[in-house]
Amino acid sequence: MFNGFNTGPMPPSEAELATQALNEAAIYRFPSFDSDAAVMLGLSLRKRFRASSRHVKVRGMVISIQTIAGHSLFSCTVGELGARSGLGDVSLDSWACLEGMINVVRRTGHSSFYVEKGLGAMGKTPTEVGIRTDYTVSGGGKHISS
Repeated sequence: MFNGFNTGPMPPSEAELATQALNEAAIYRFPSFDSDAAVMLGLSLRKRFRASSRHVKVRGMVISIQTIAGHSLFSCTVGELGARSGLGDVSLDSWACLEGMINVVRRTGHSSFYVEKGLGAMGKTPTEVGIRTDYTVSGGGKHISS
């Protein structure tokens, strides 16, 4: 009898990914967080990305650590900035996308990844639940609290 193709384990569902993101947000909290911690975290993220194979594949990224009120504690790009031709690892669109993710975090108090997976699990779009179009519901933006 044919049992189908054995392709290995099934990837996690949107609901499982949302639950995992919510659990990790509860577990991984800083005992305290200030501007010095933001700089150390930002520099550590930058260094780890530059040392990873993703840096070669993805080439660039932007990092922004802000207070929930919008005060910038750390910001940087990793990779080459786009020229007038638009070619480069990081562009102005990268910063606009990041700001959209930060807007989601400020509005919901959750990571944009969690919001994306939660909406996917419910079969809803951001528009259907009233999330504005200048918000970016996708992985990336995180809410860090102490």
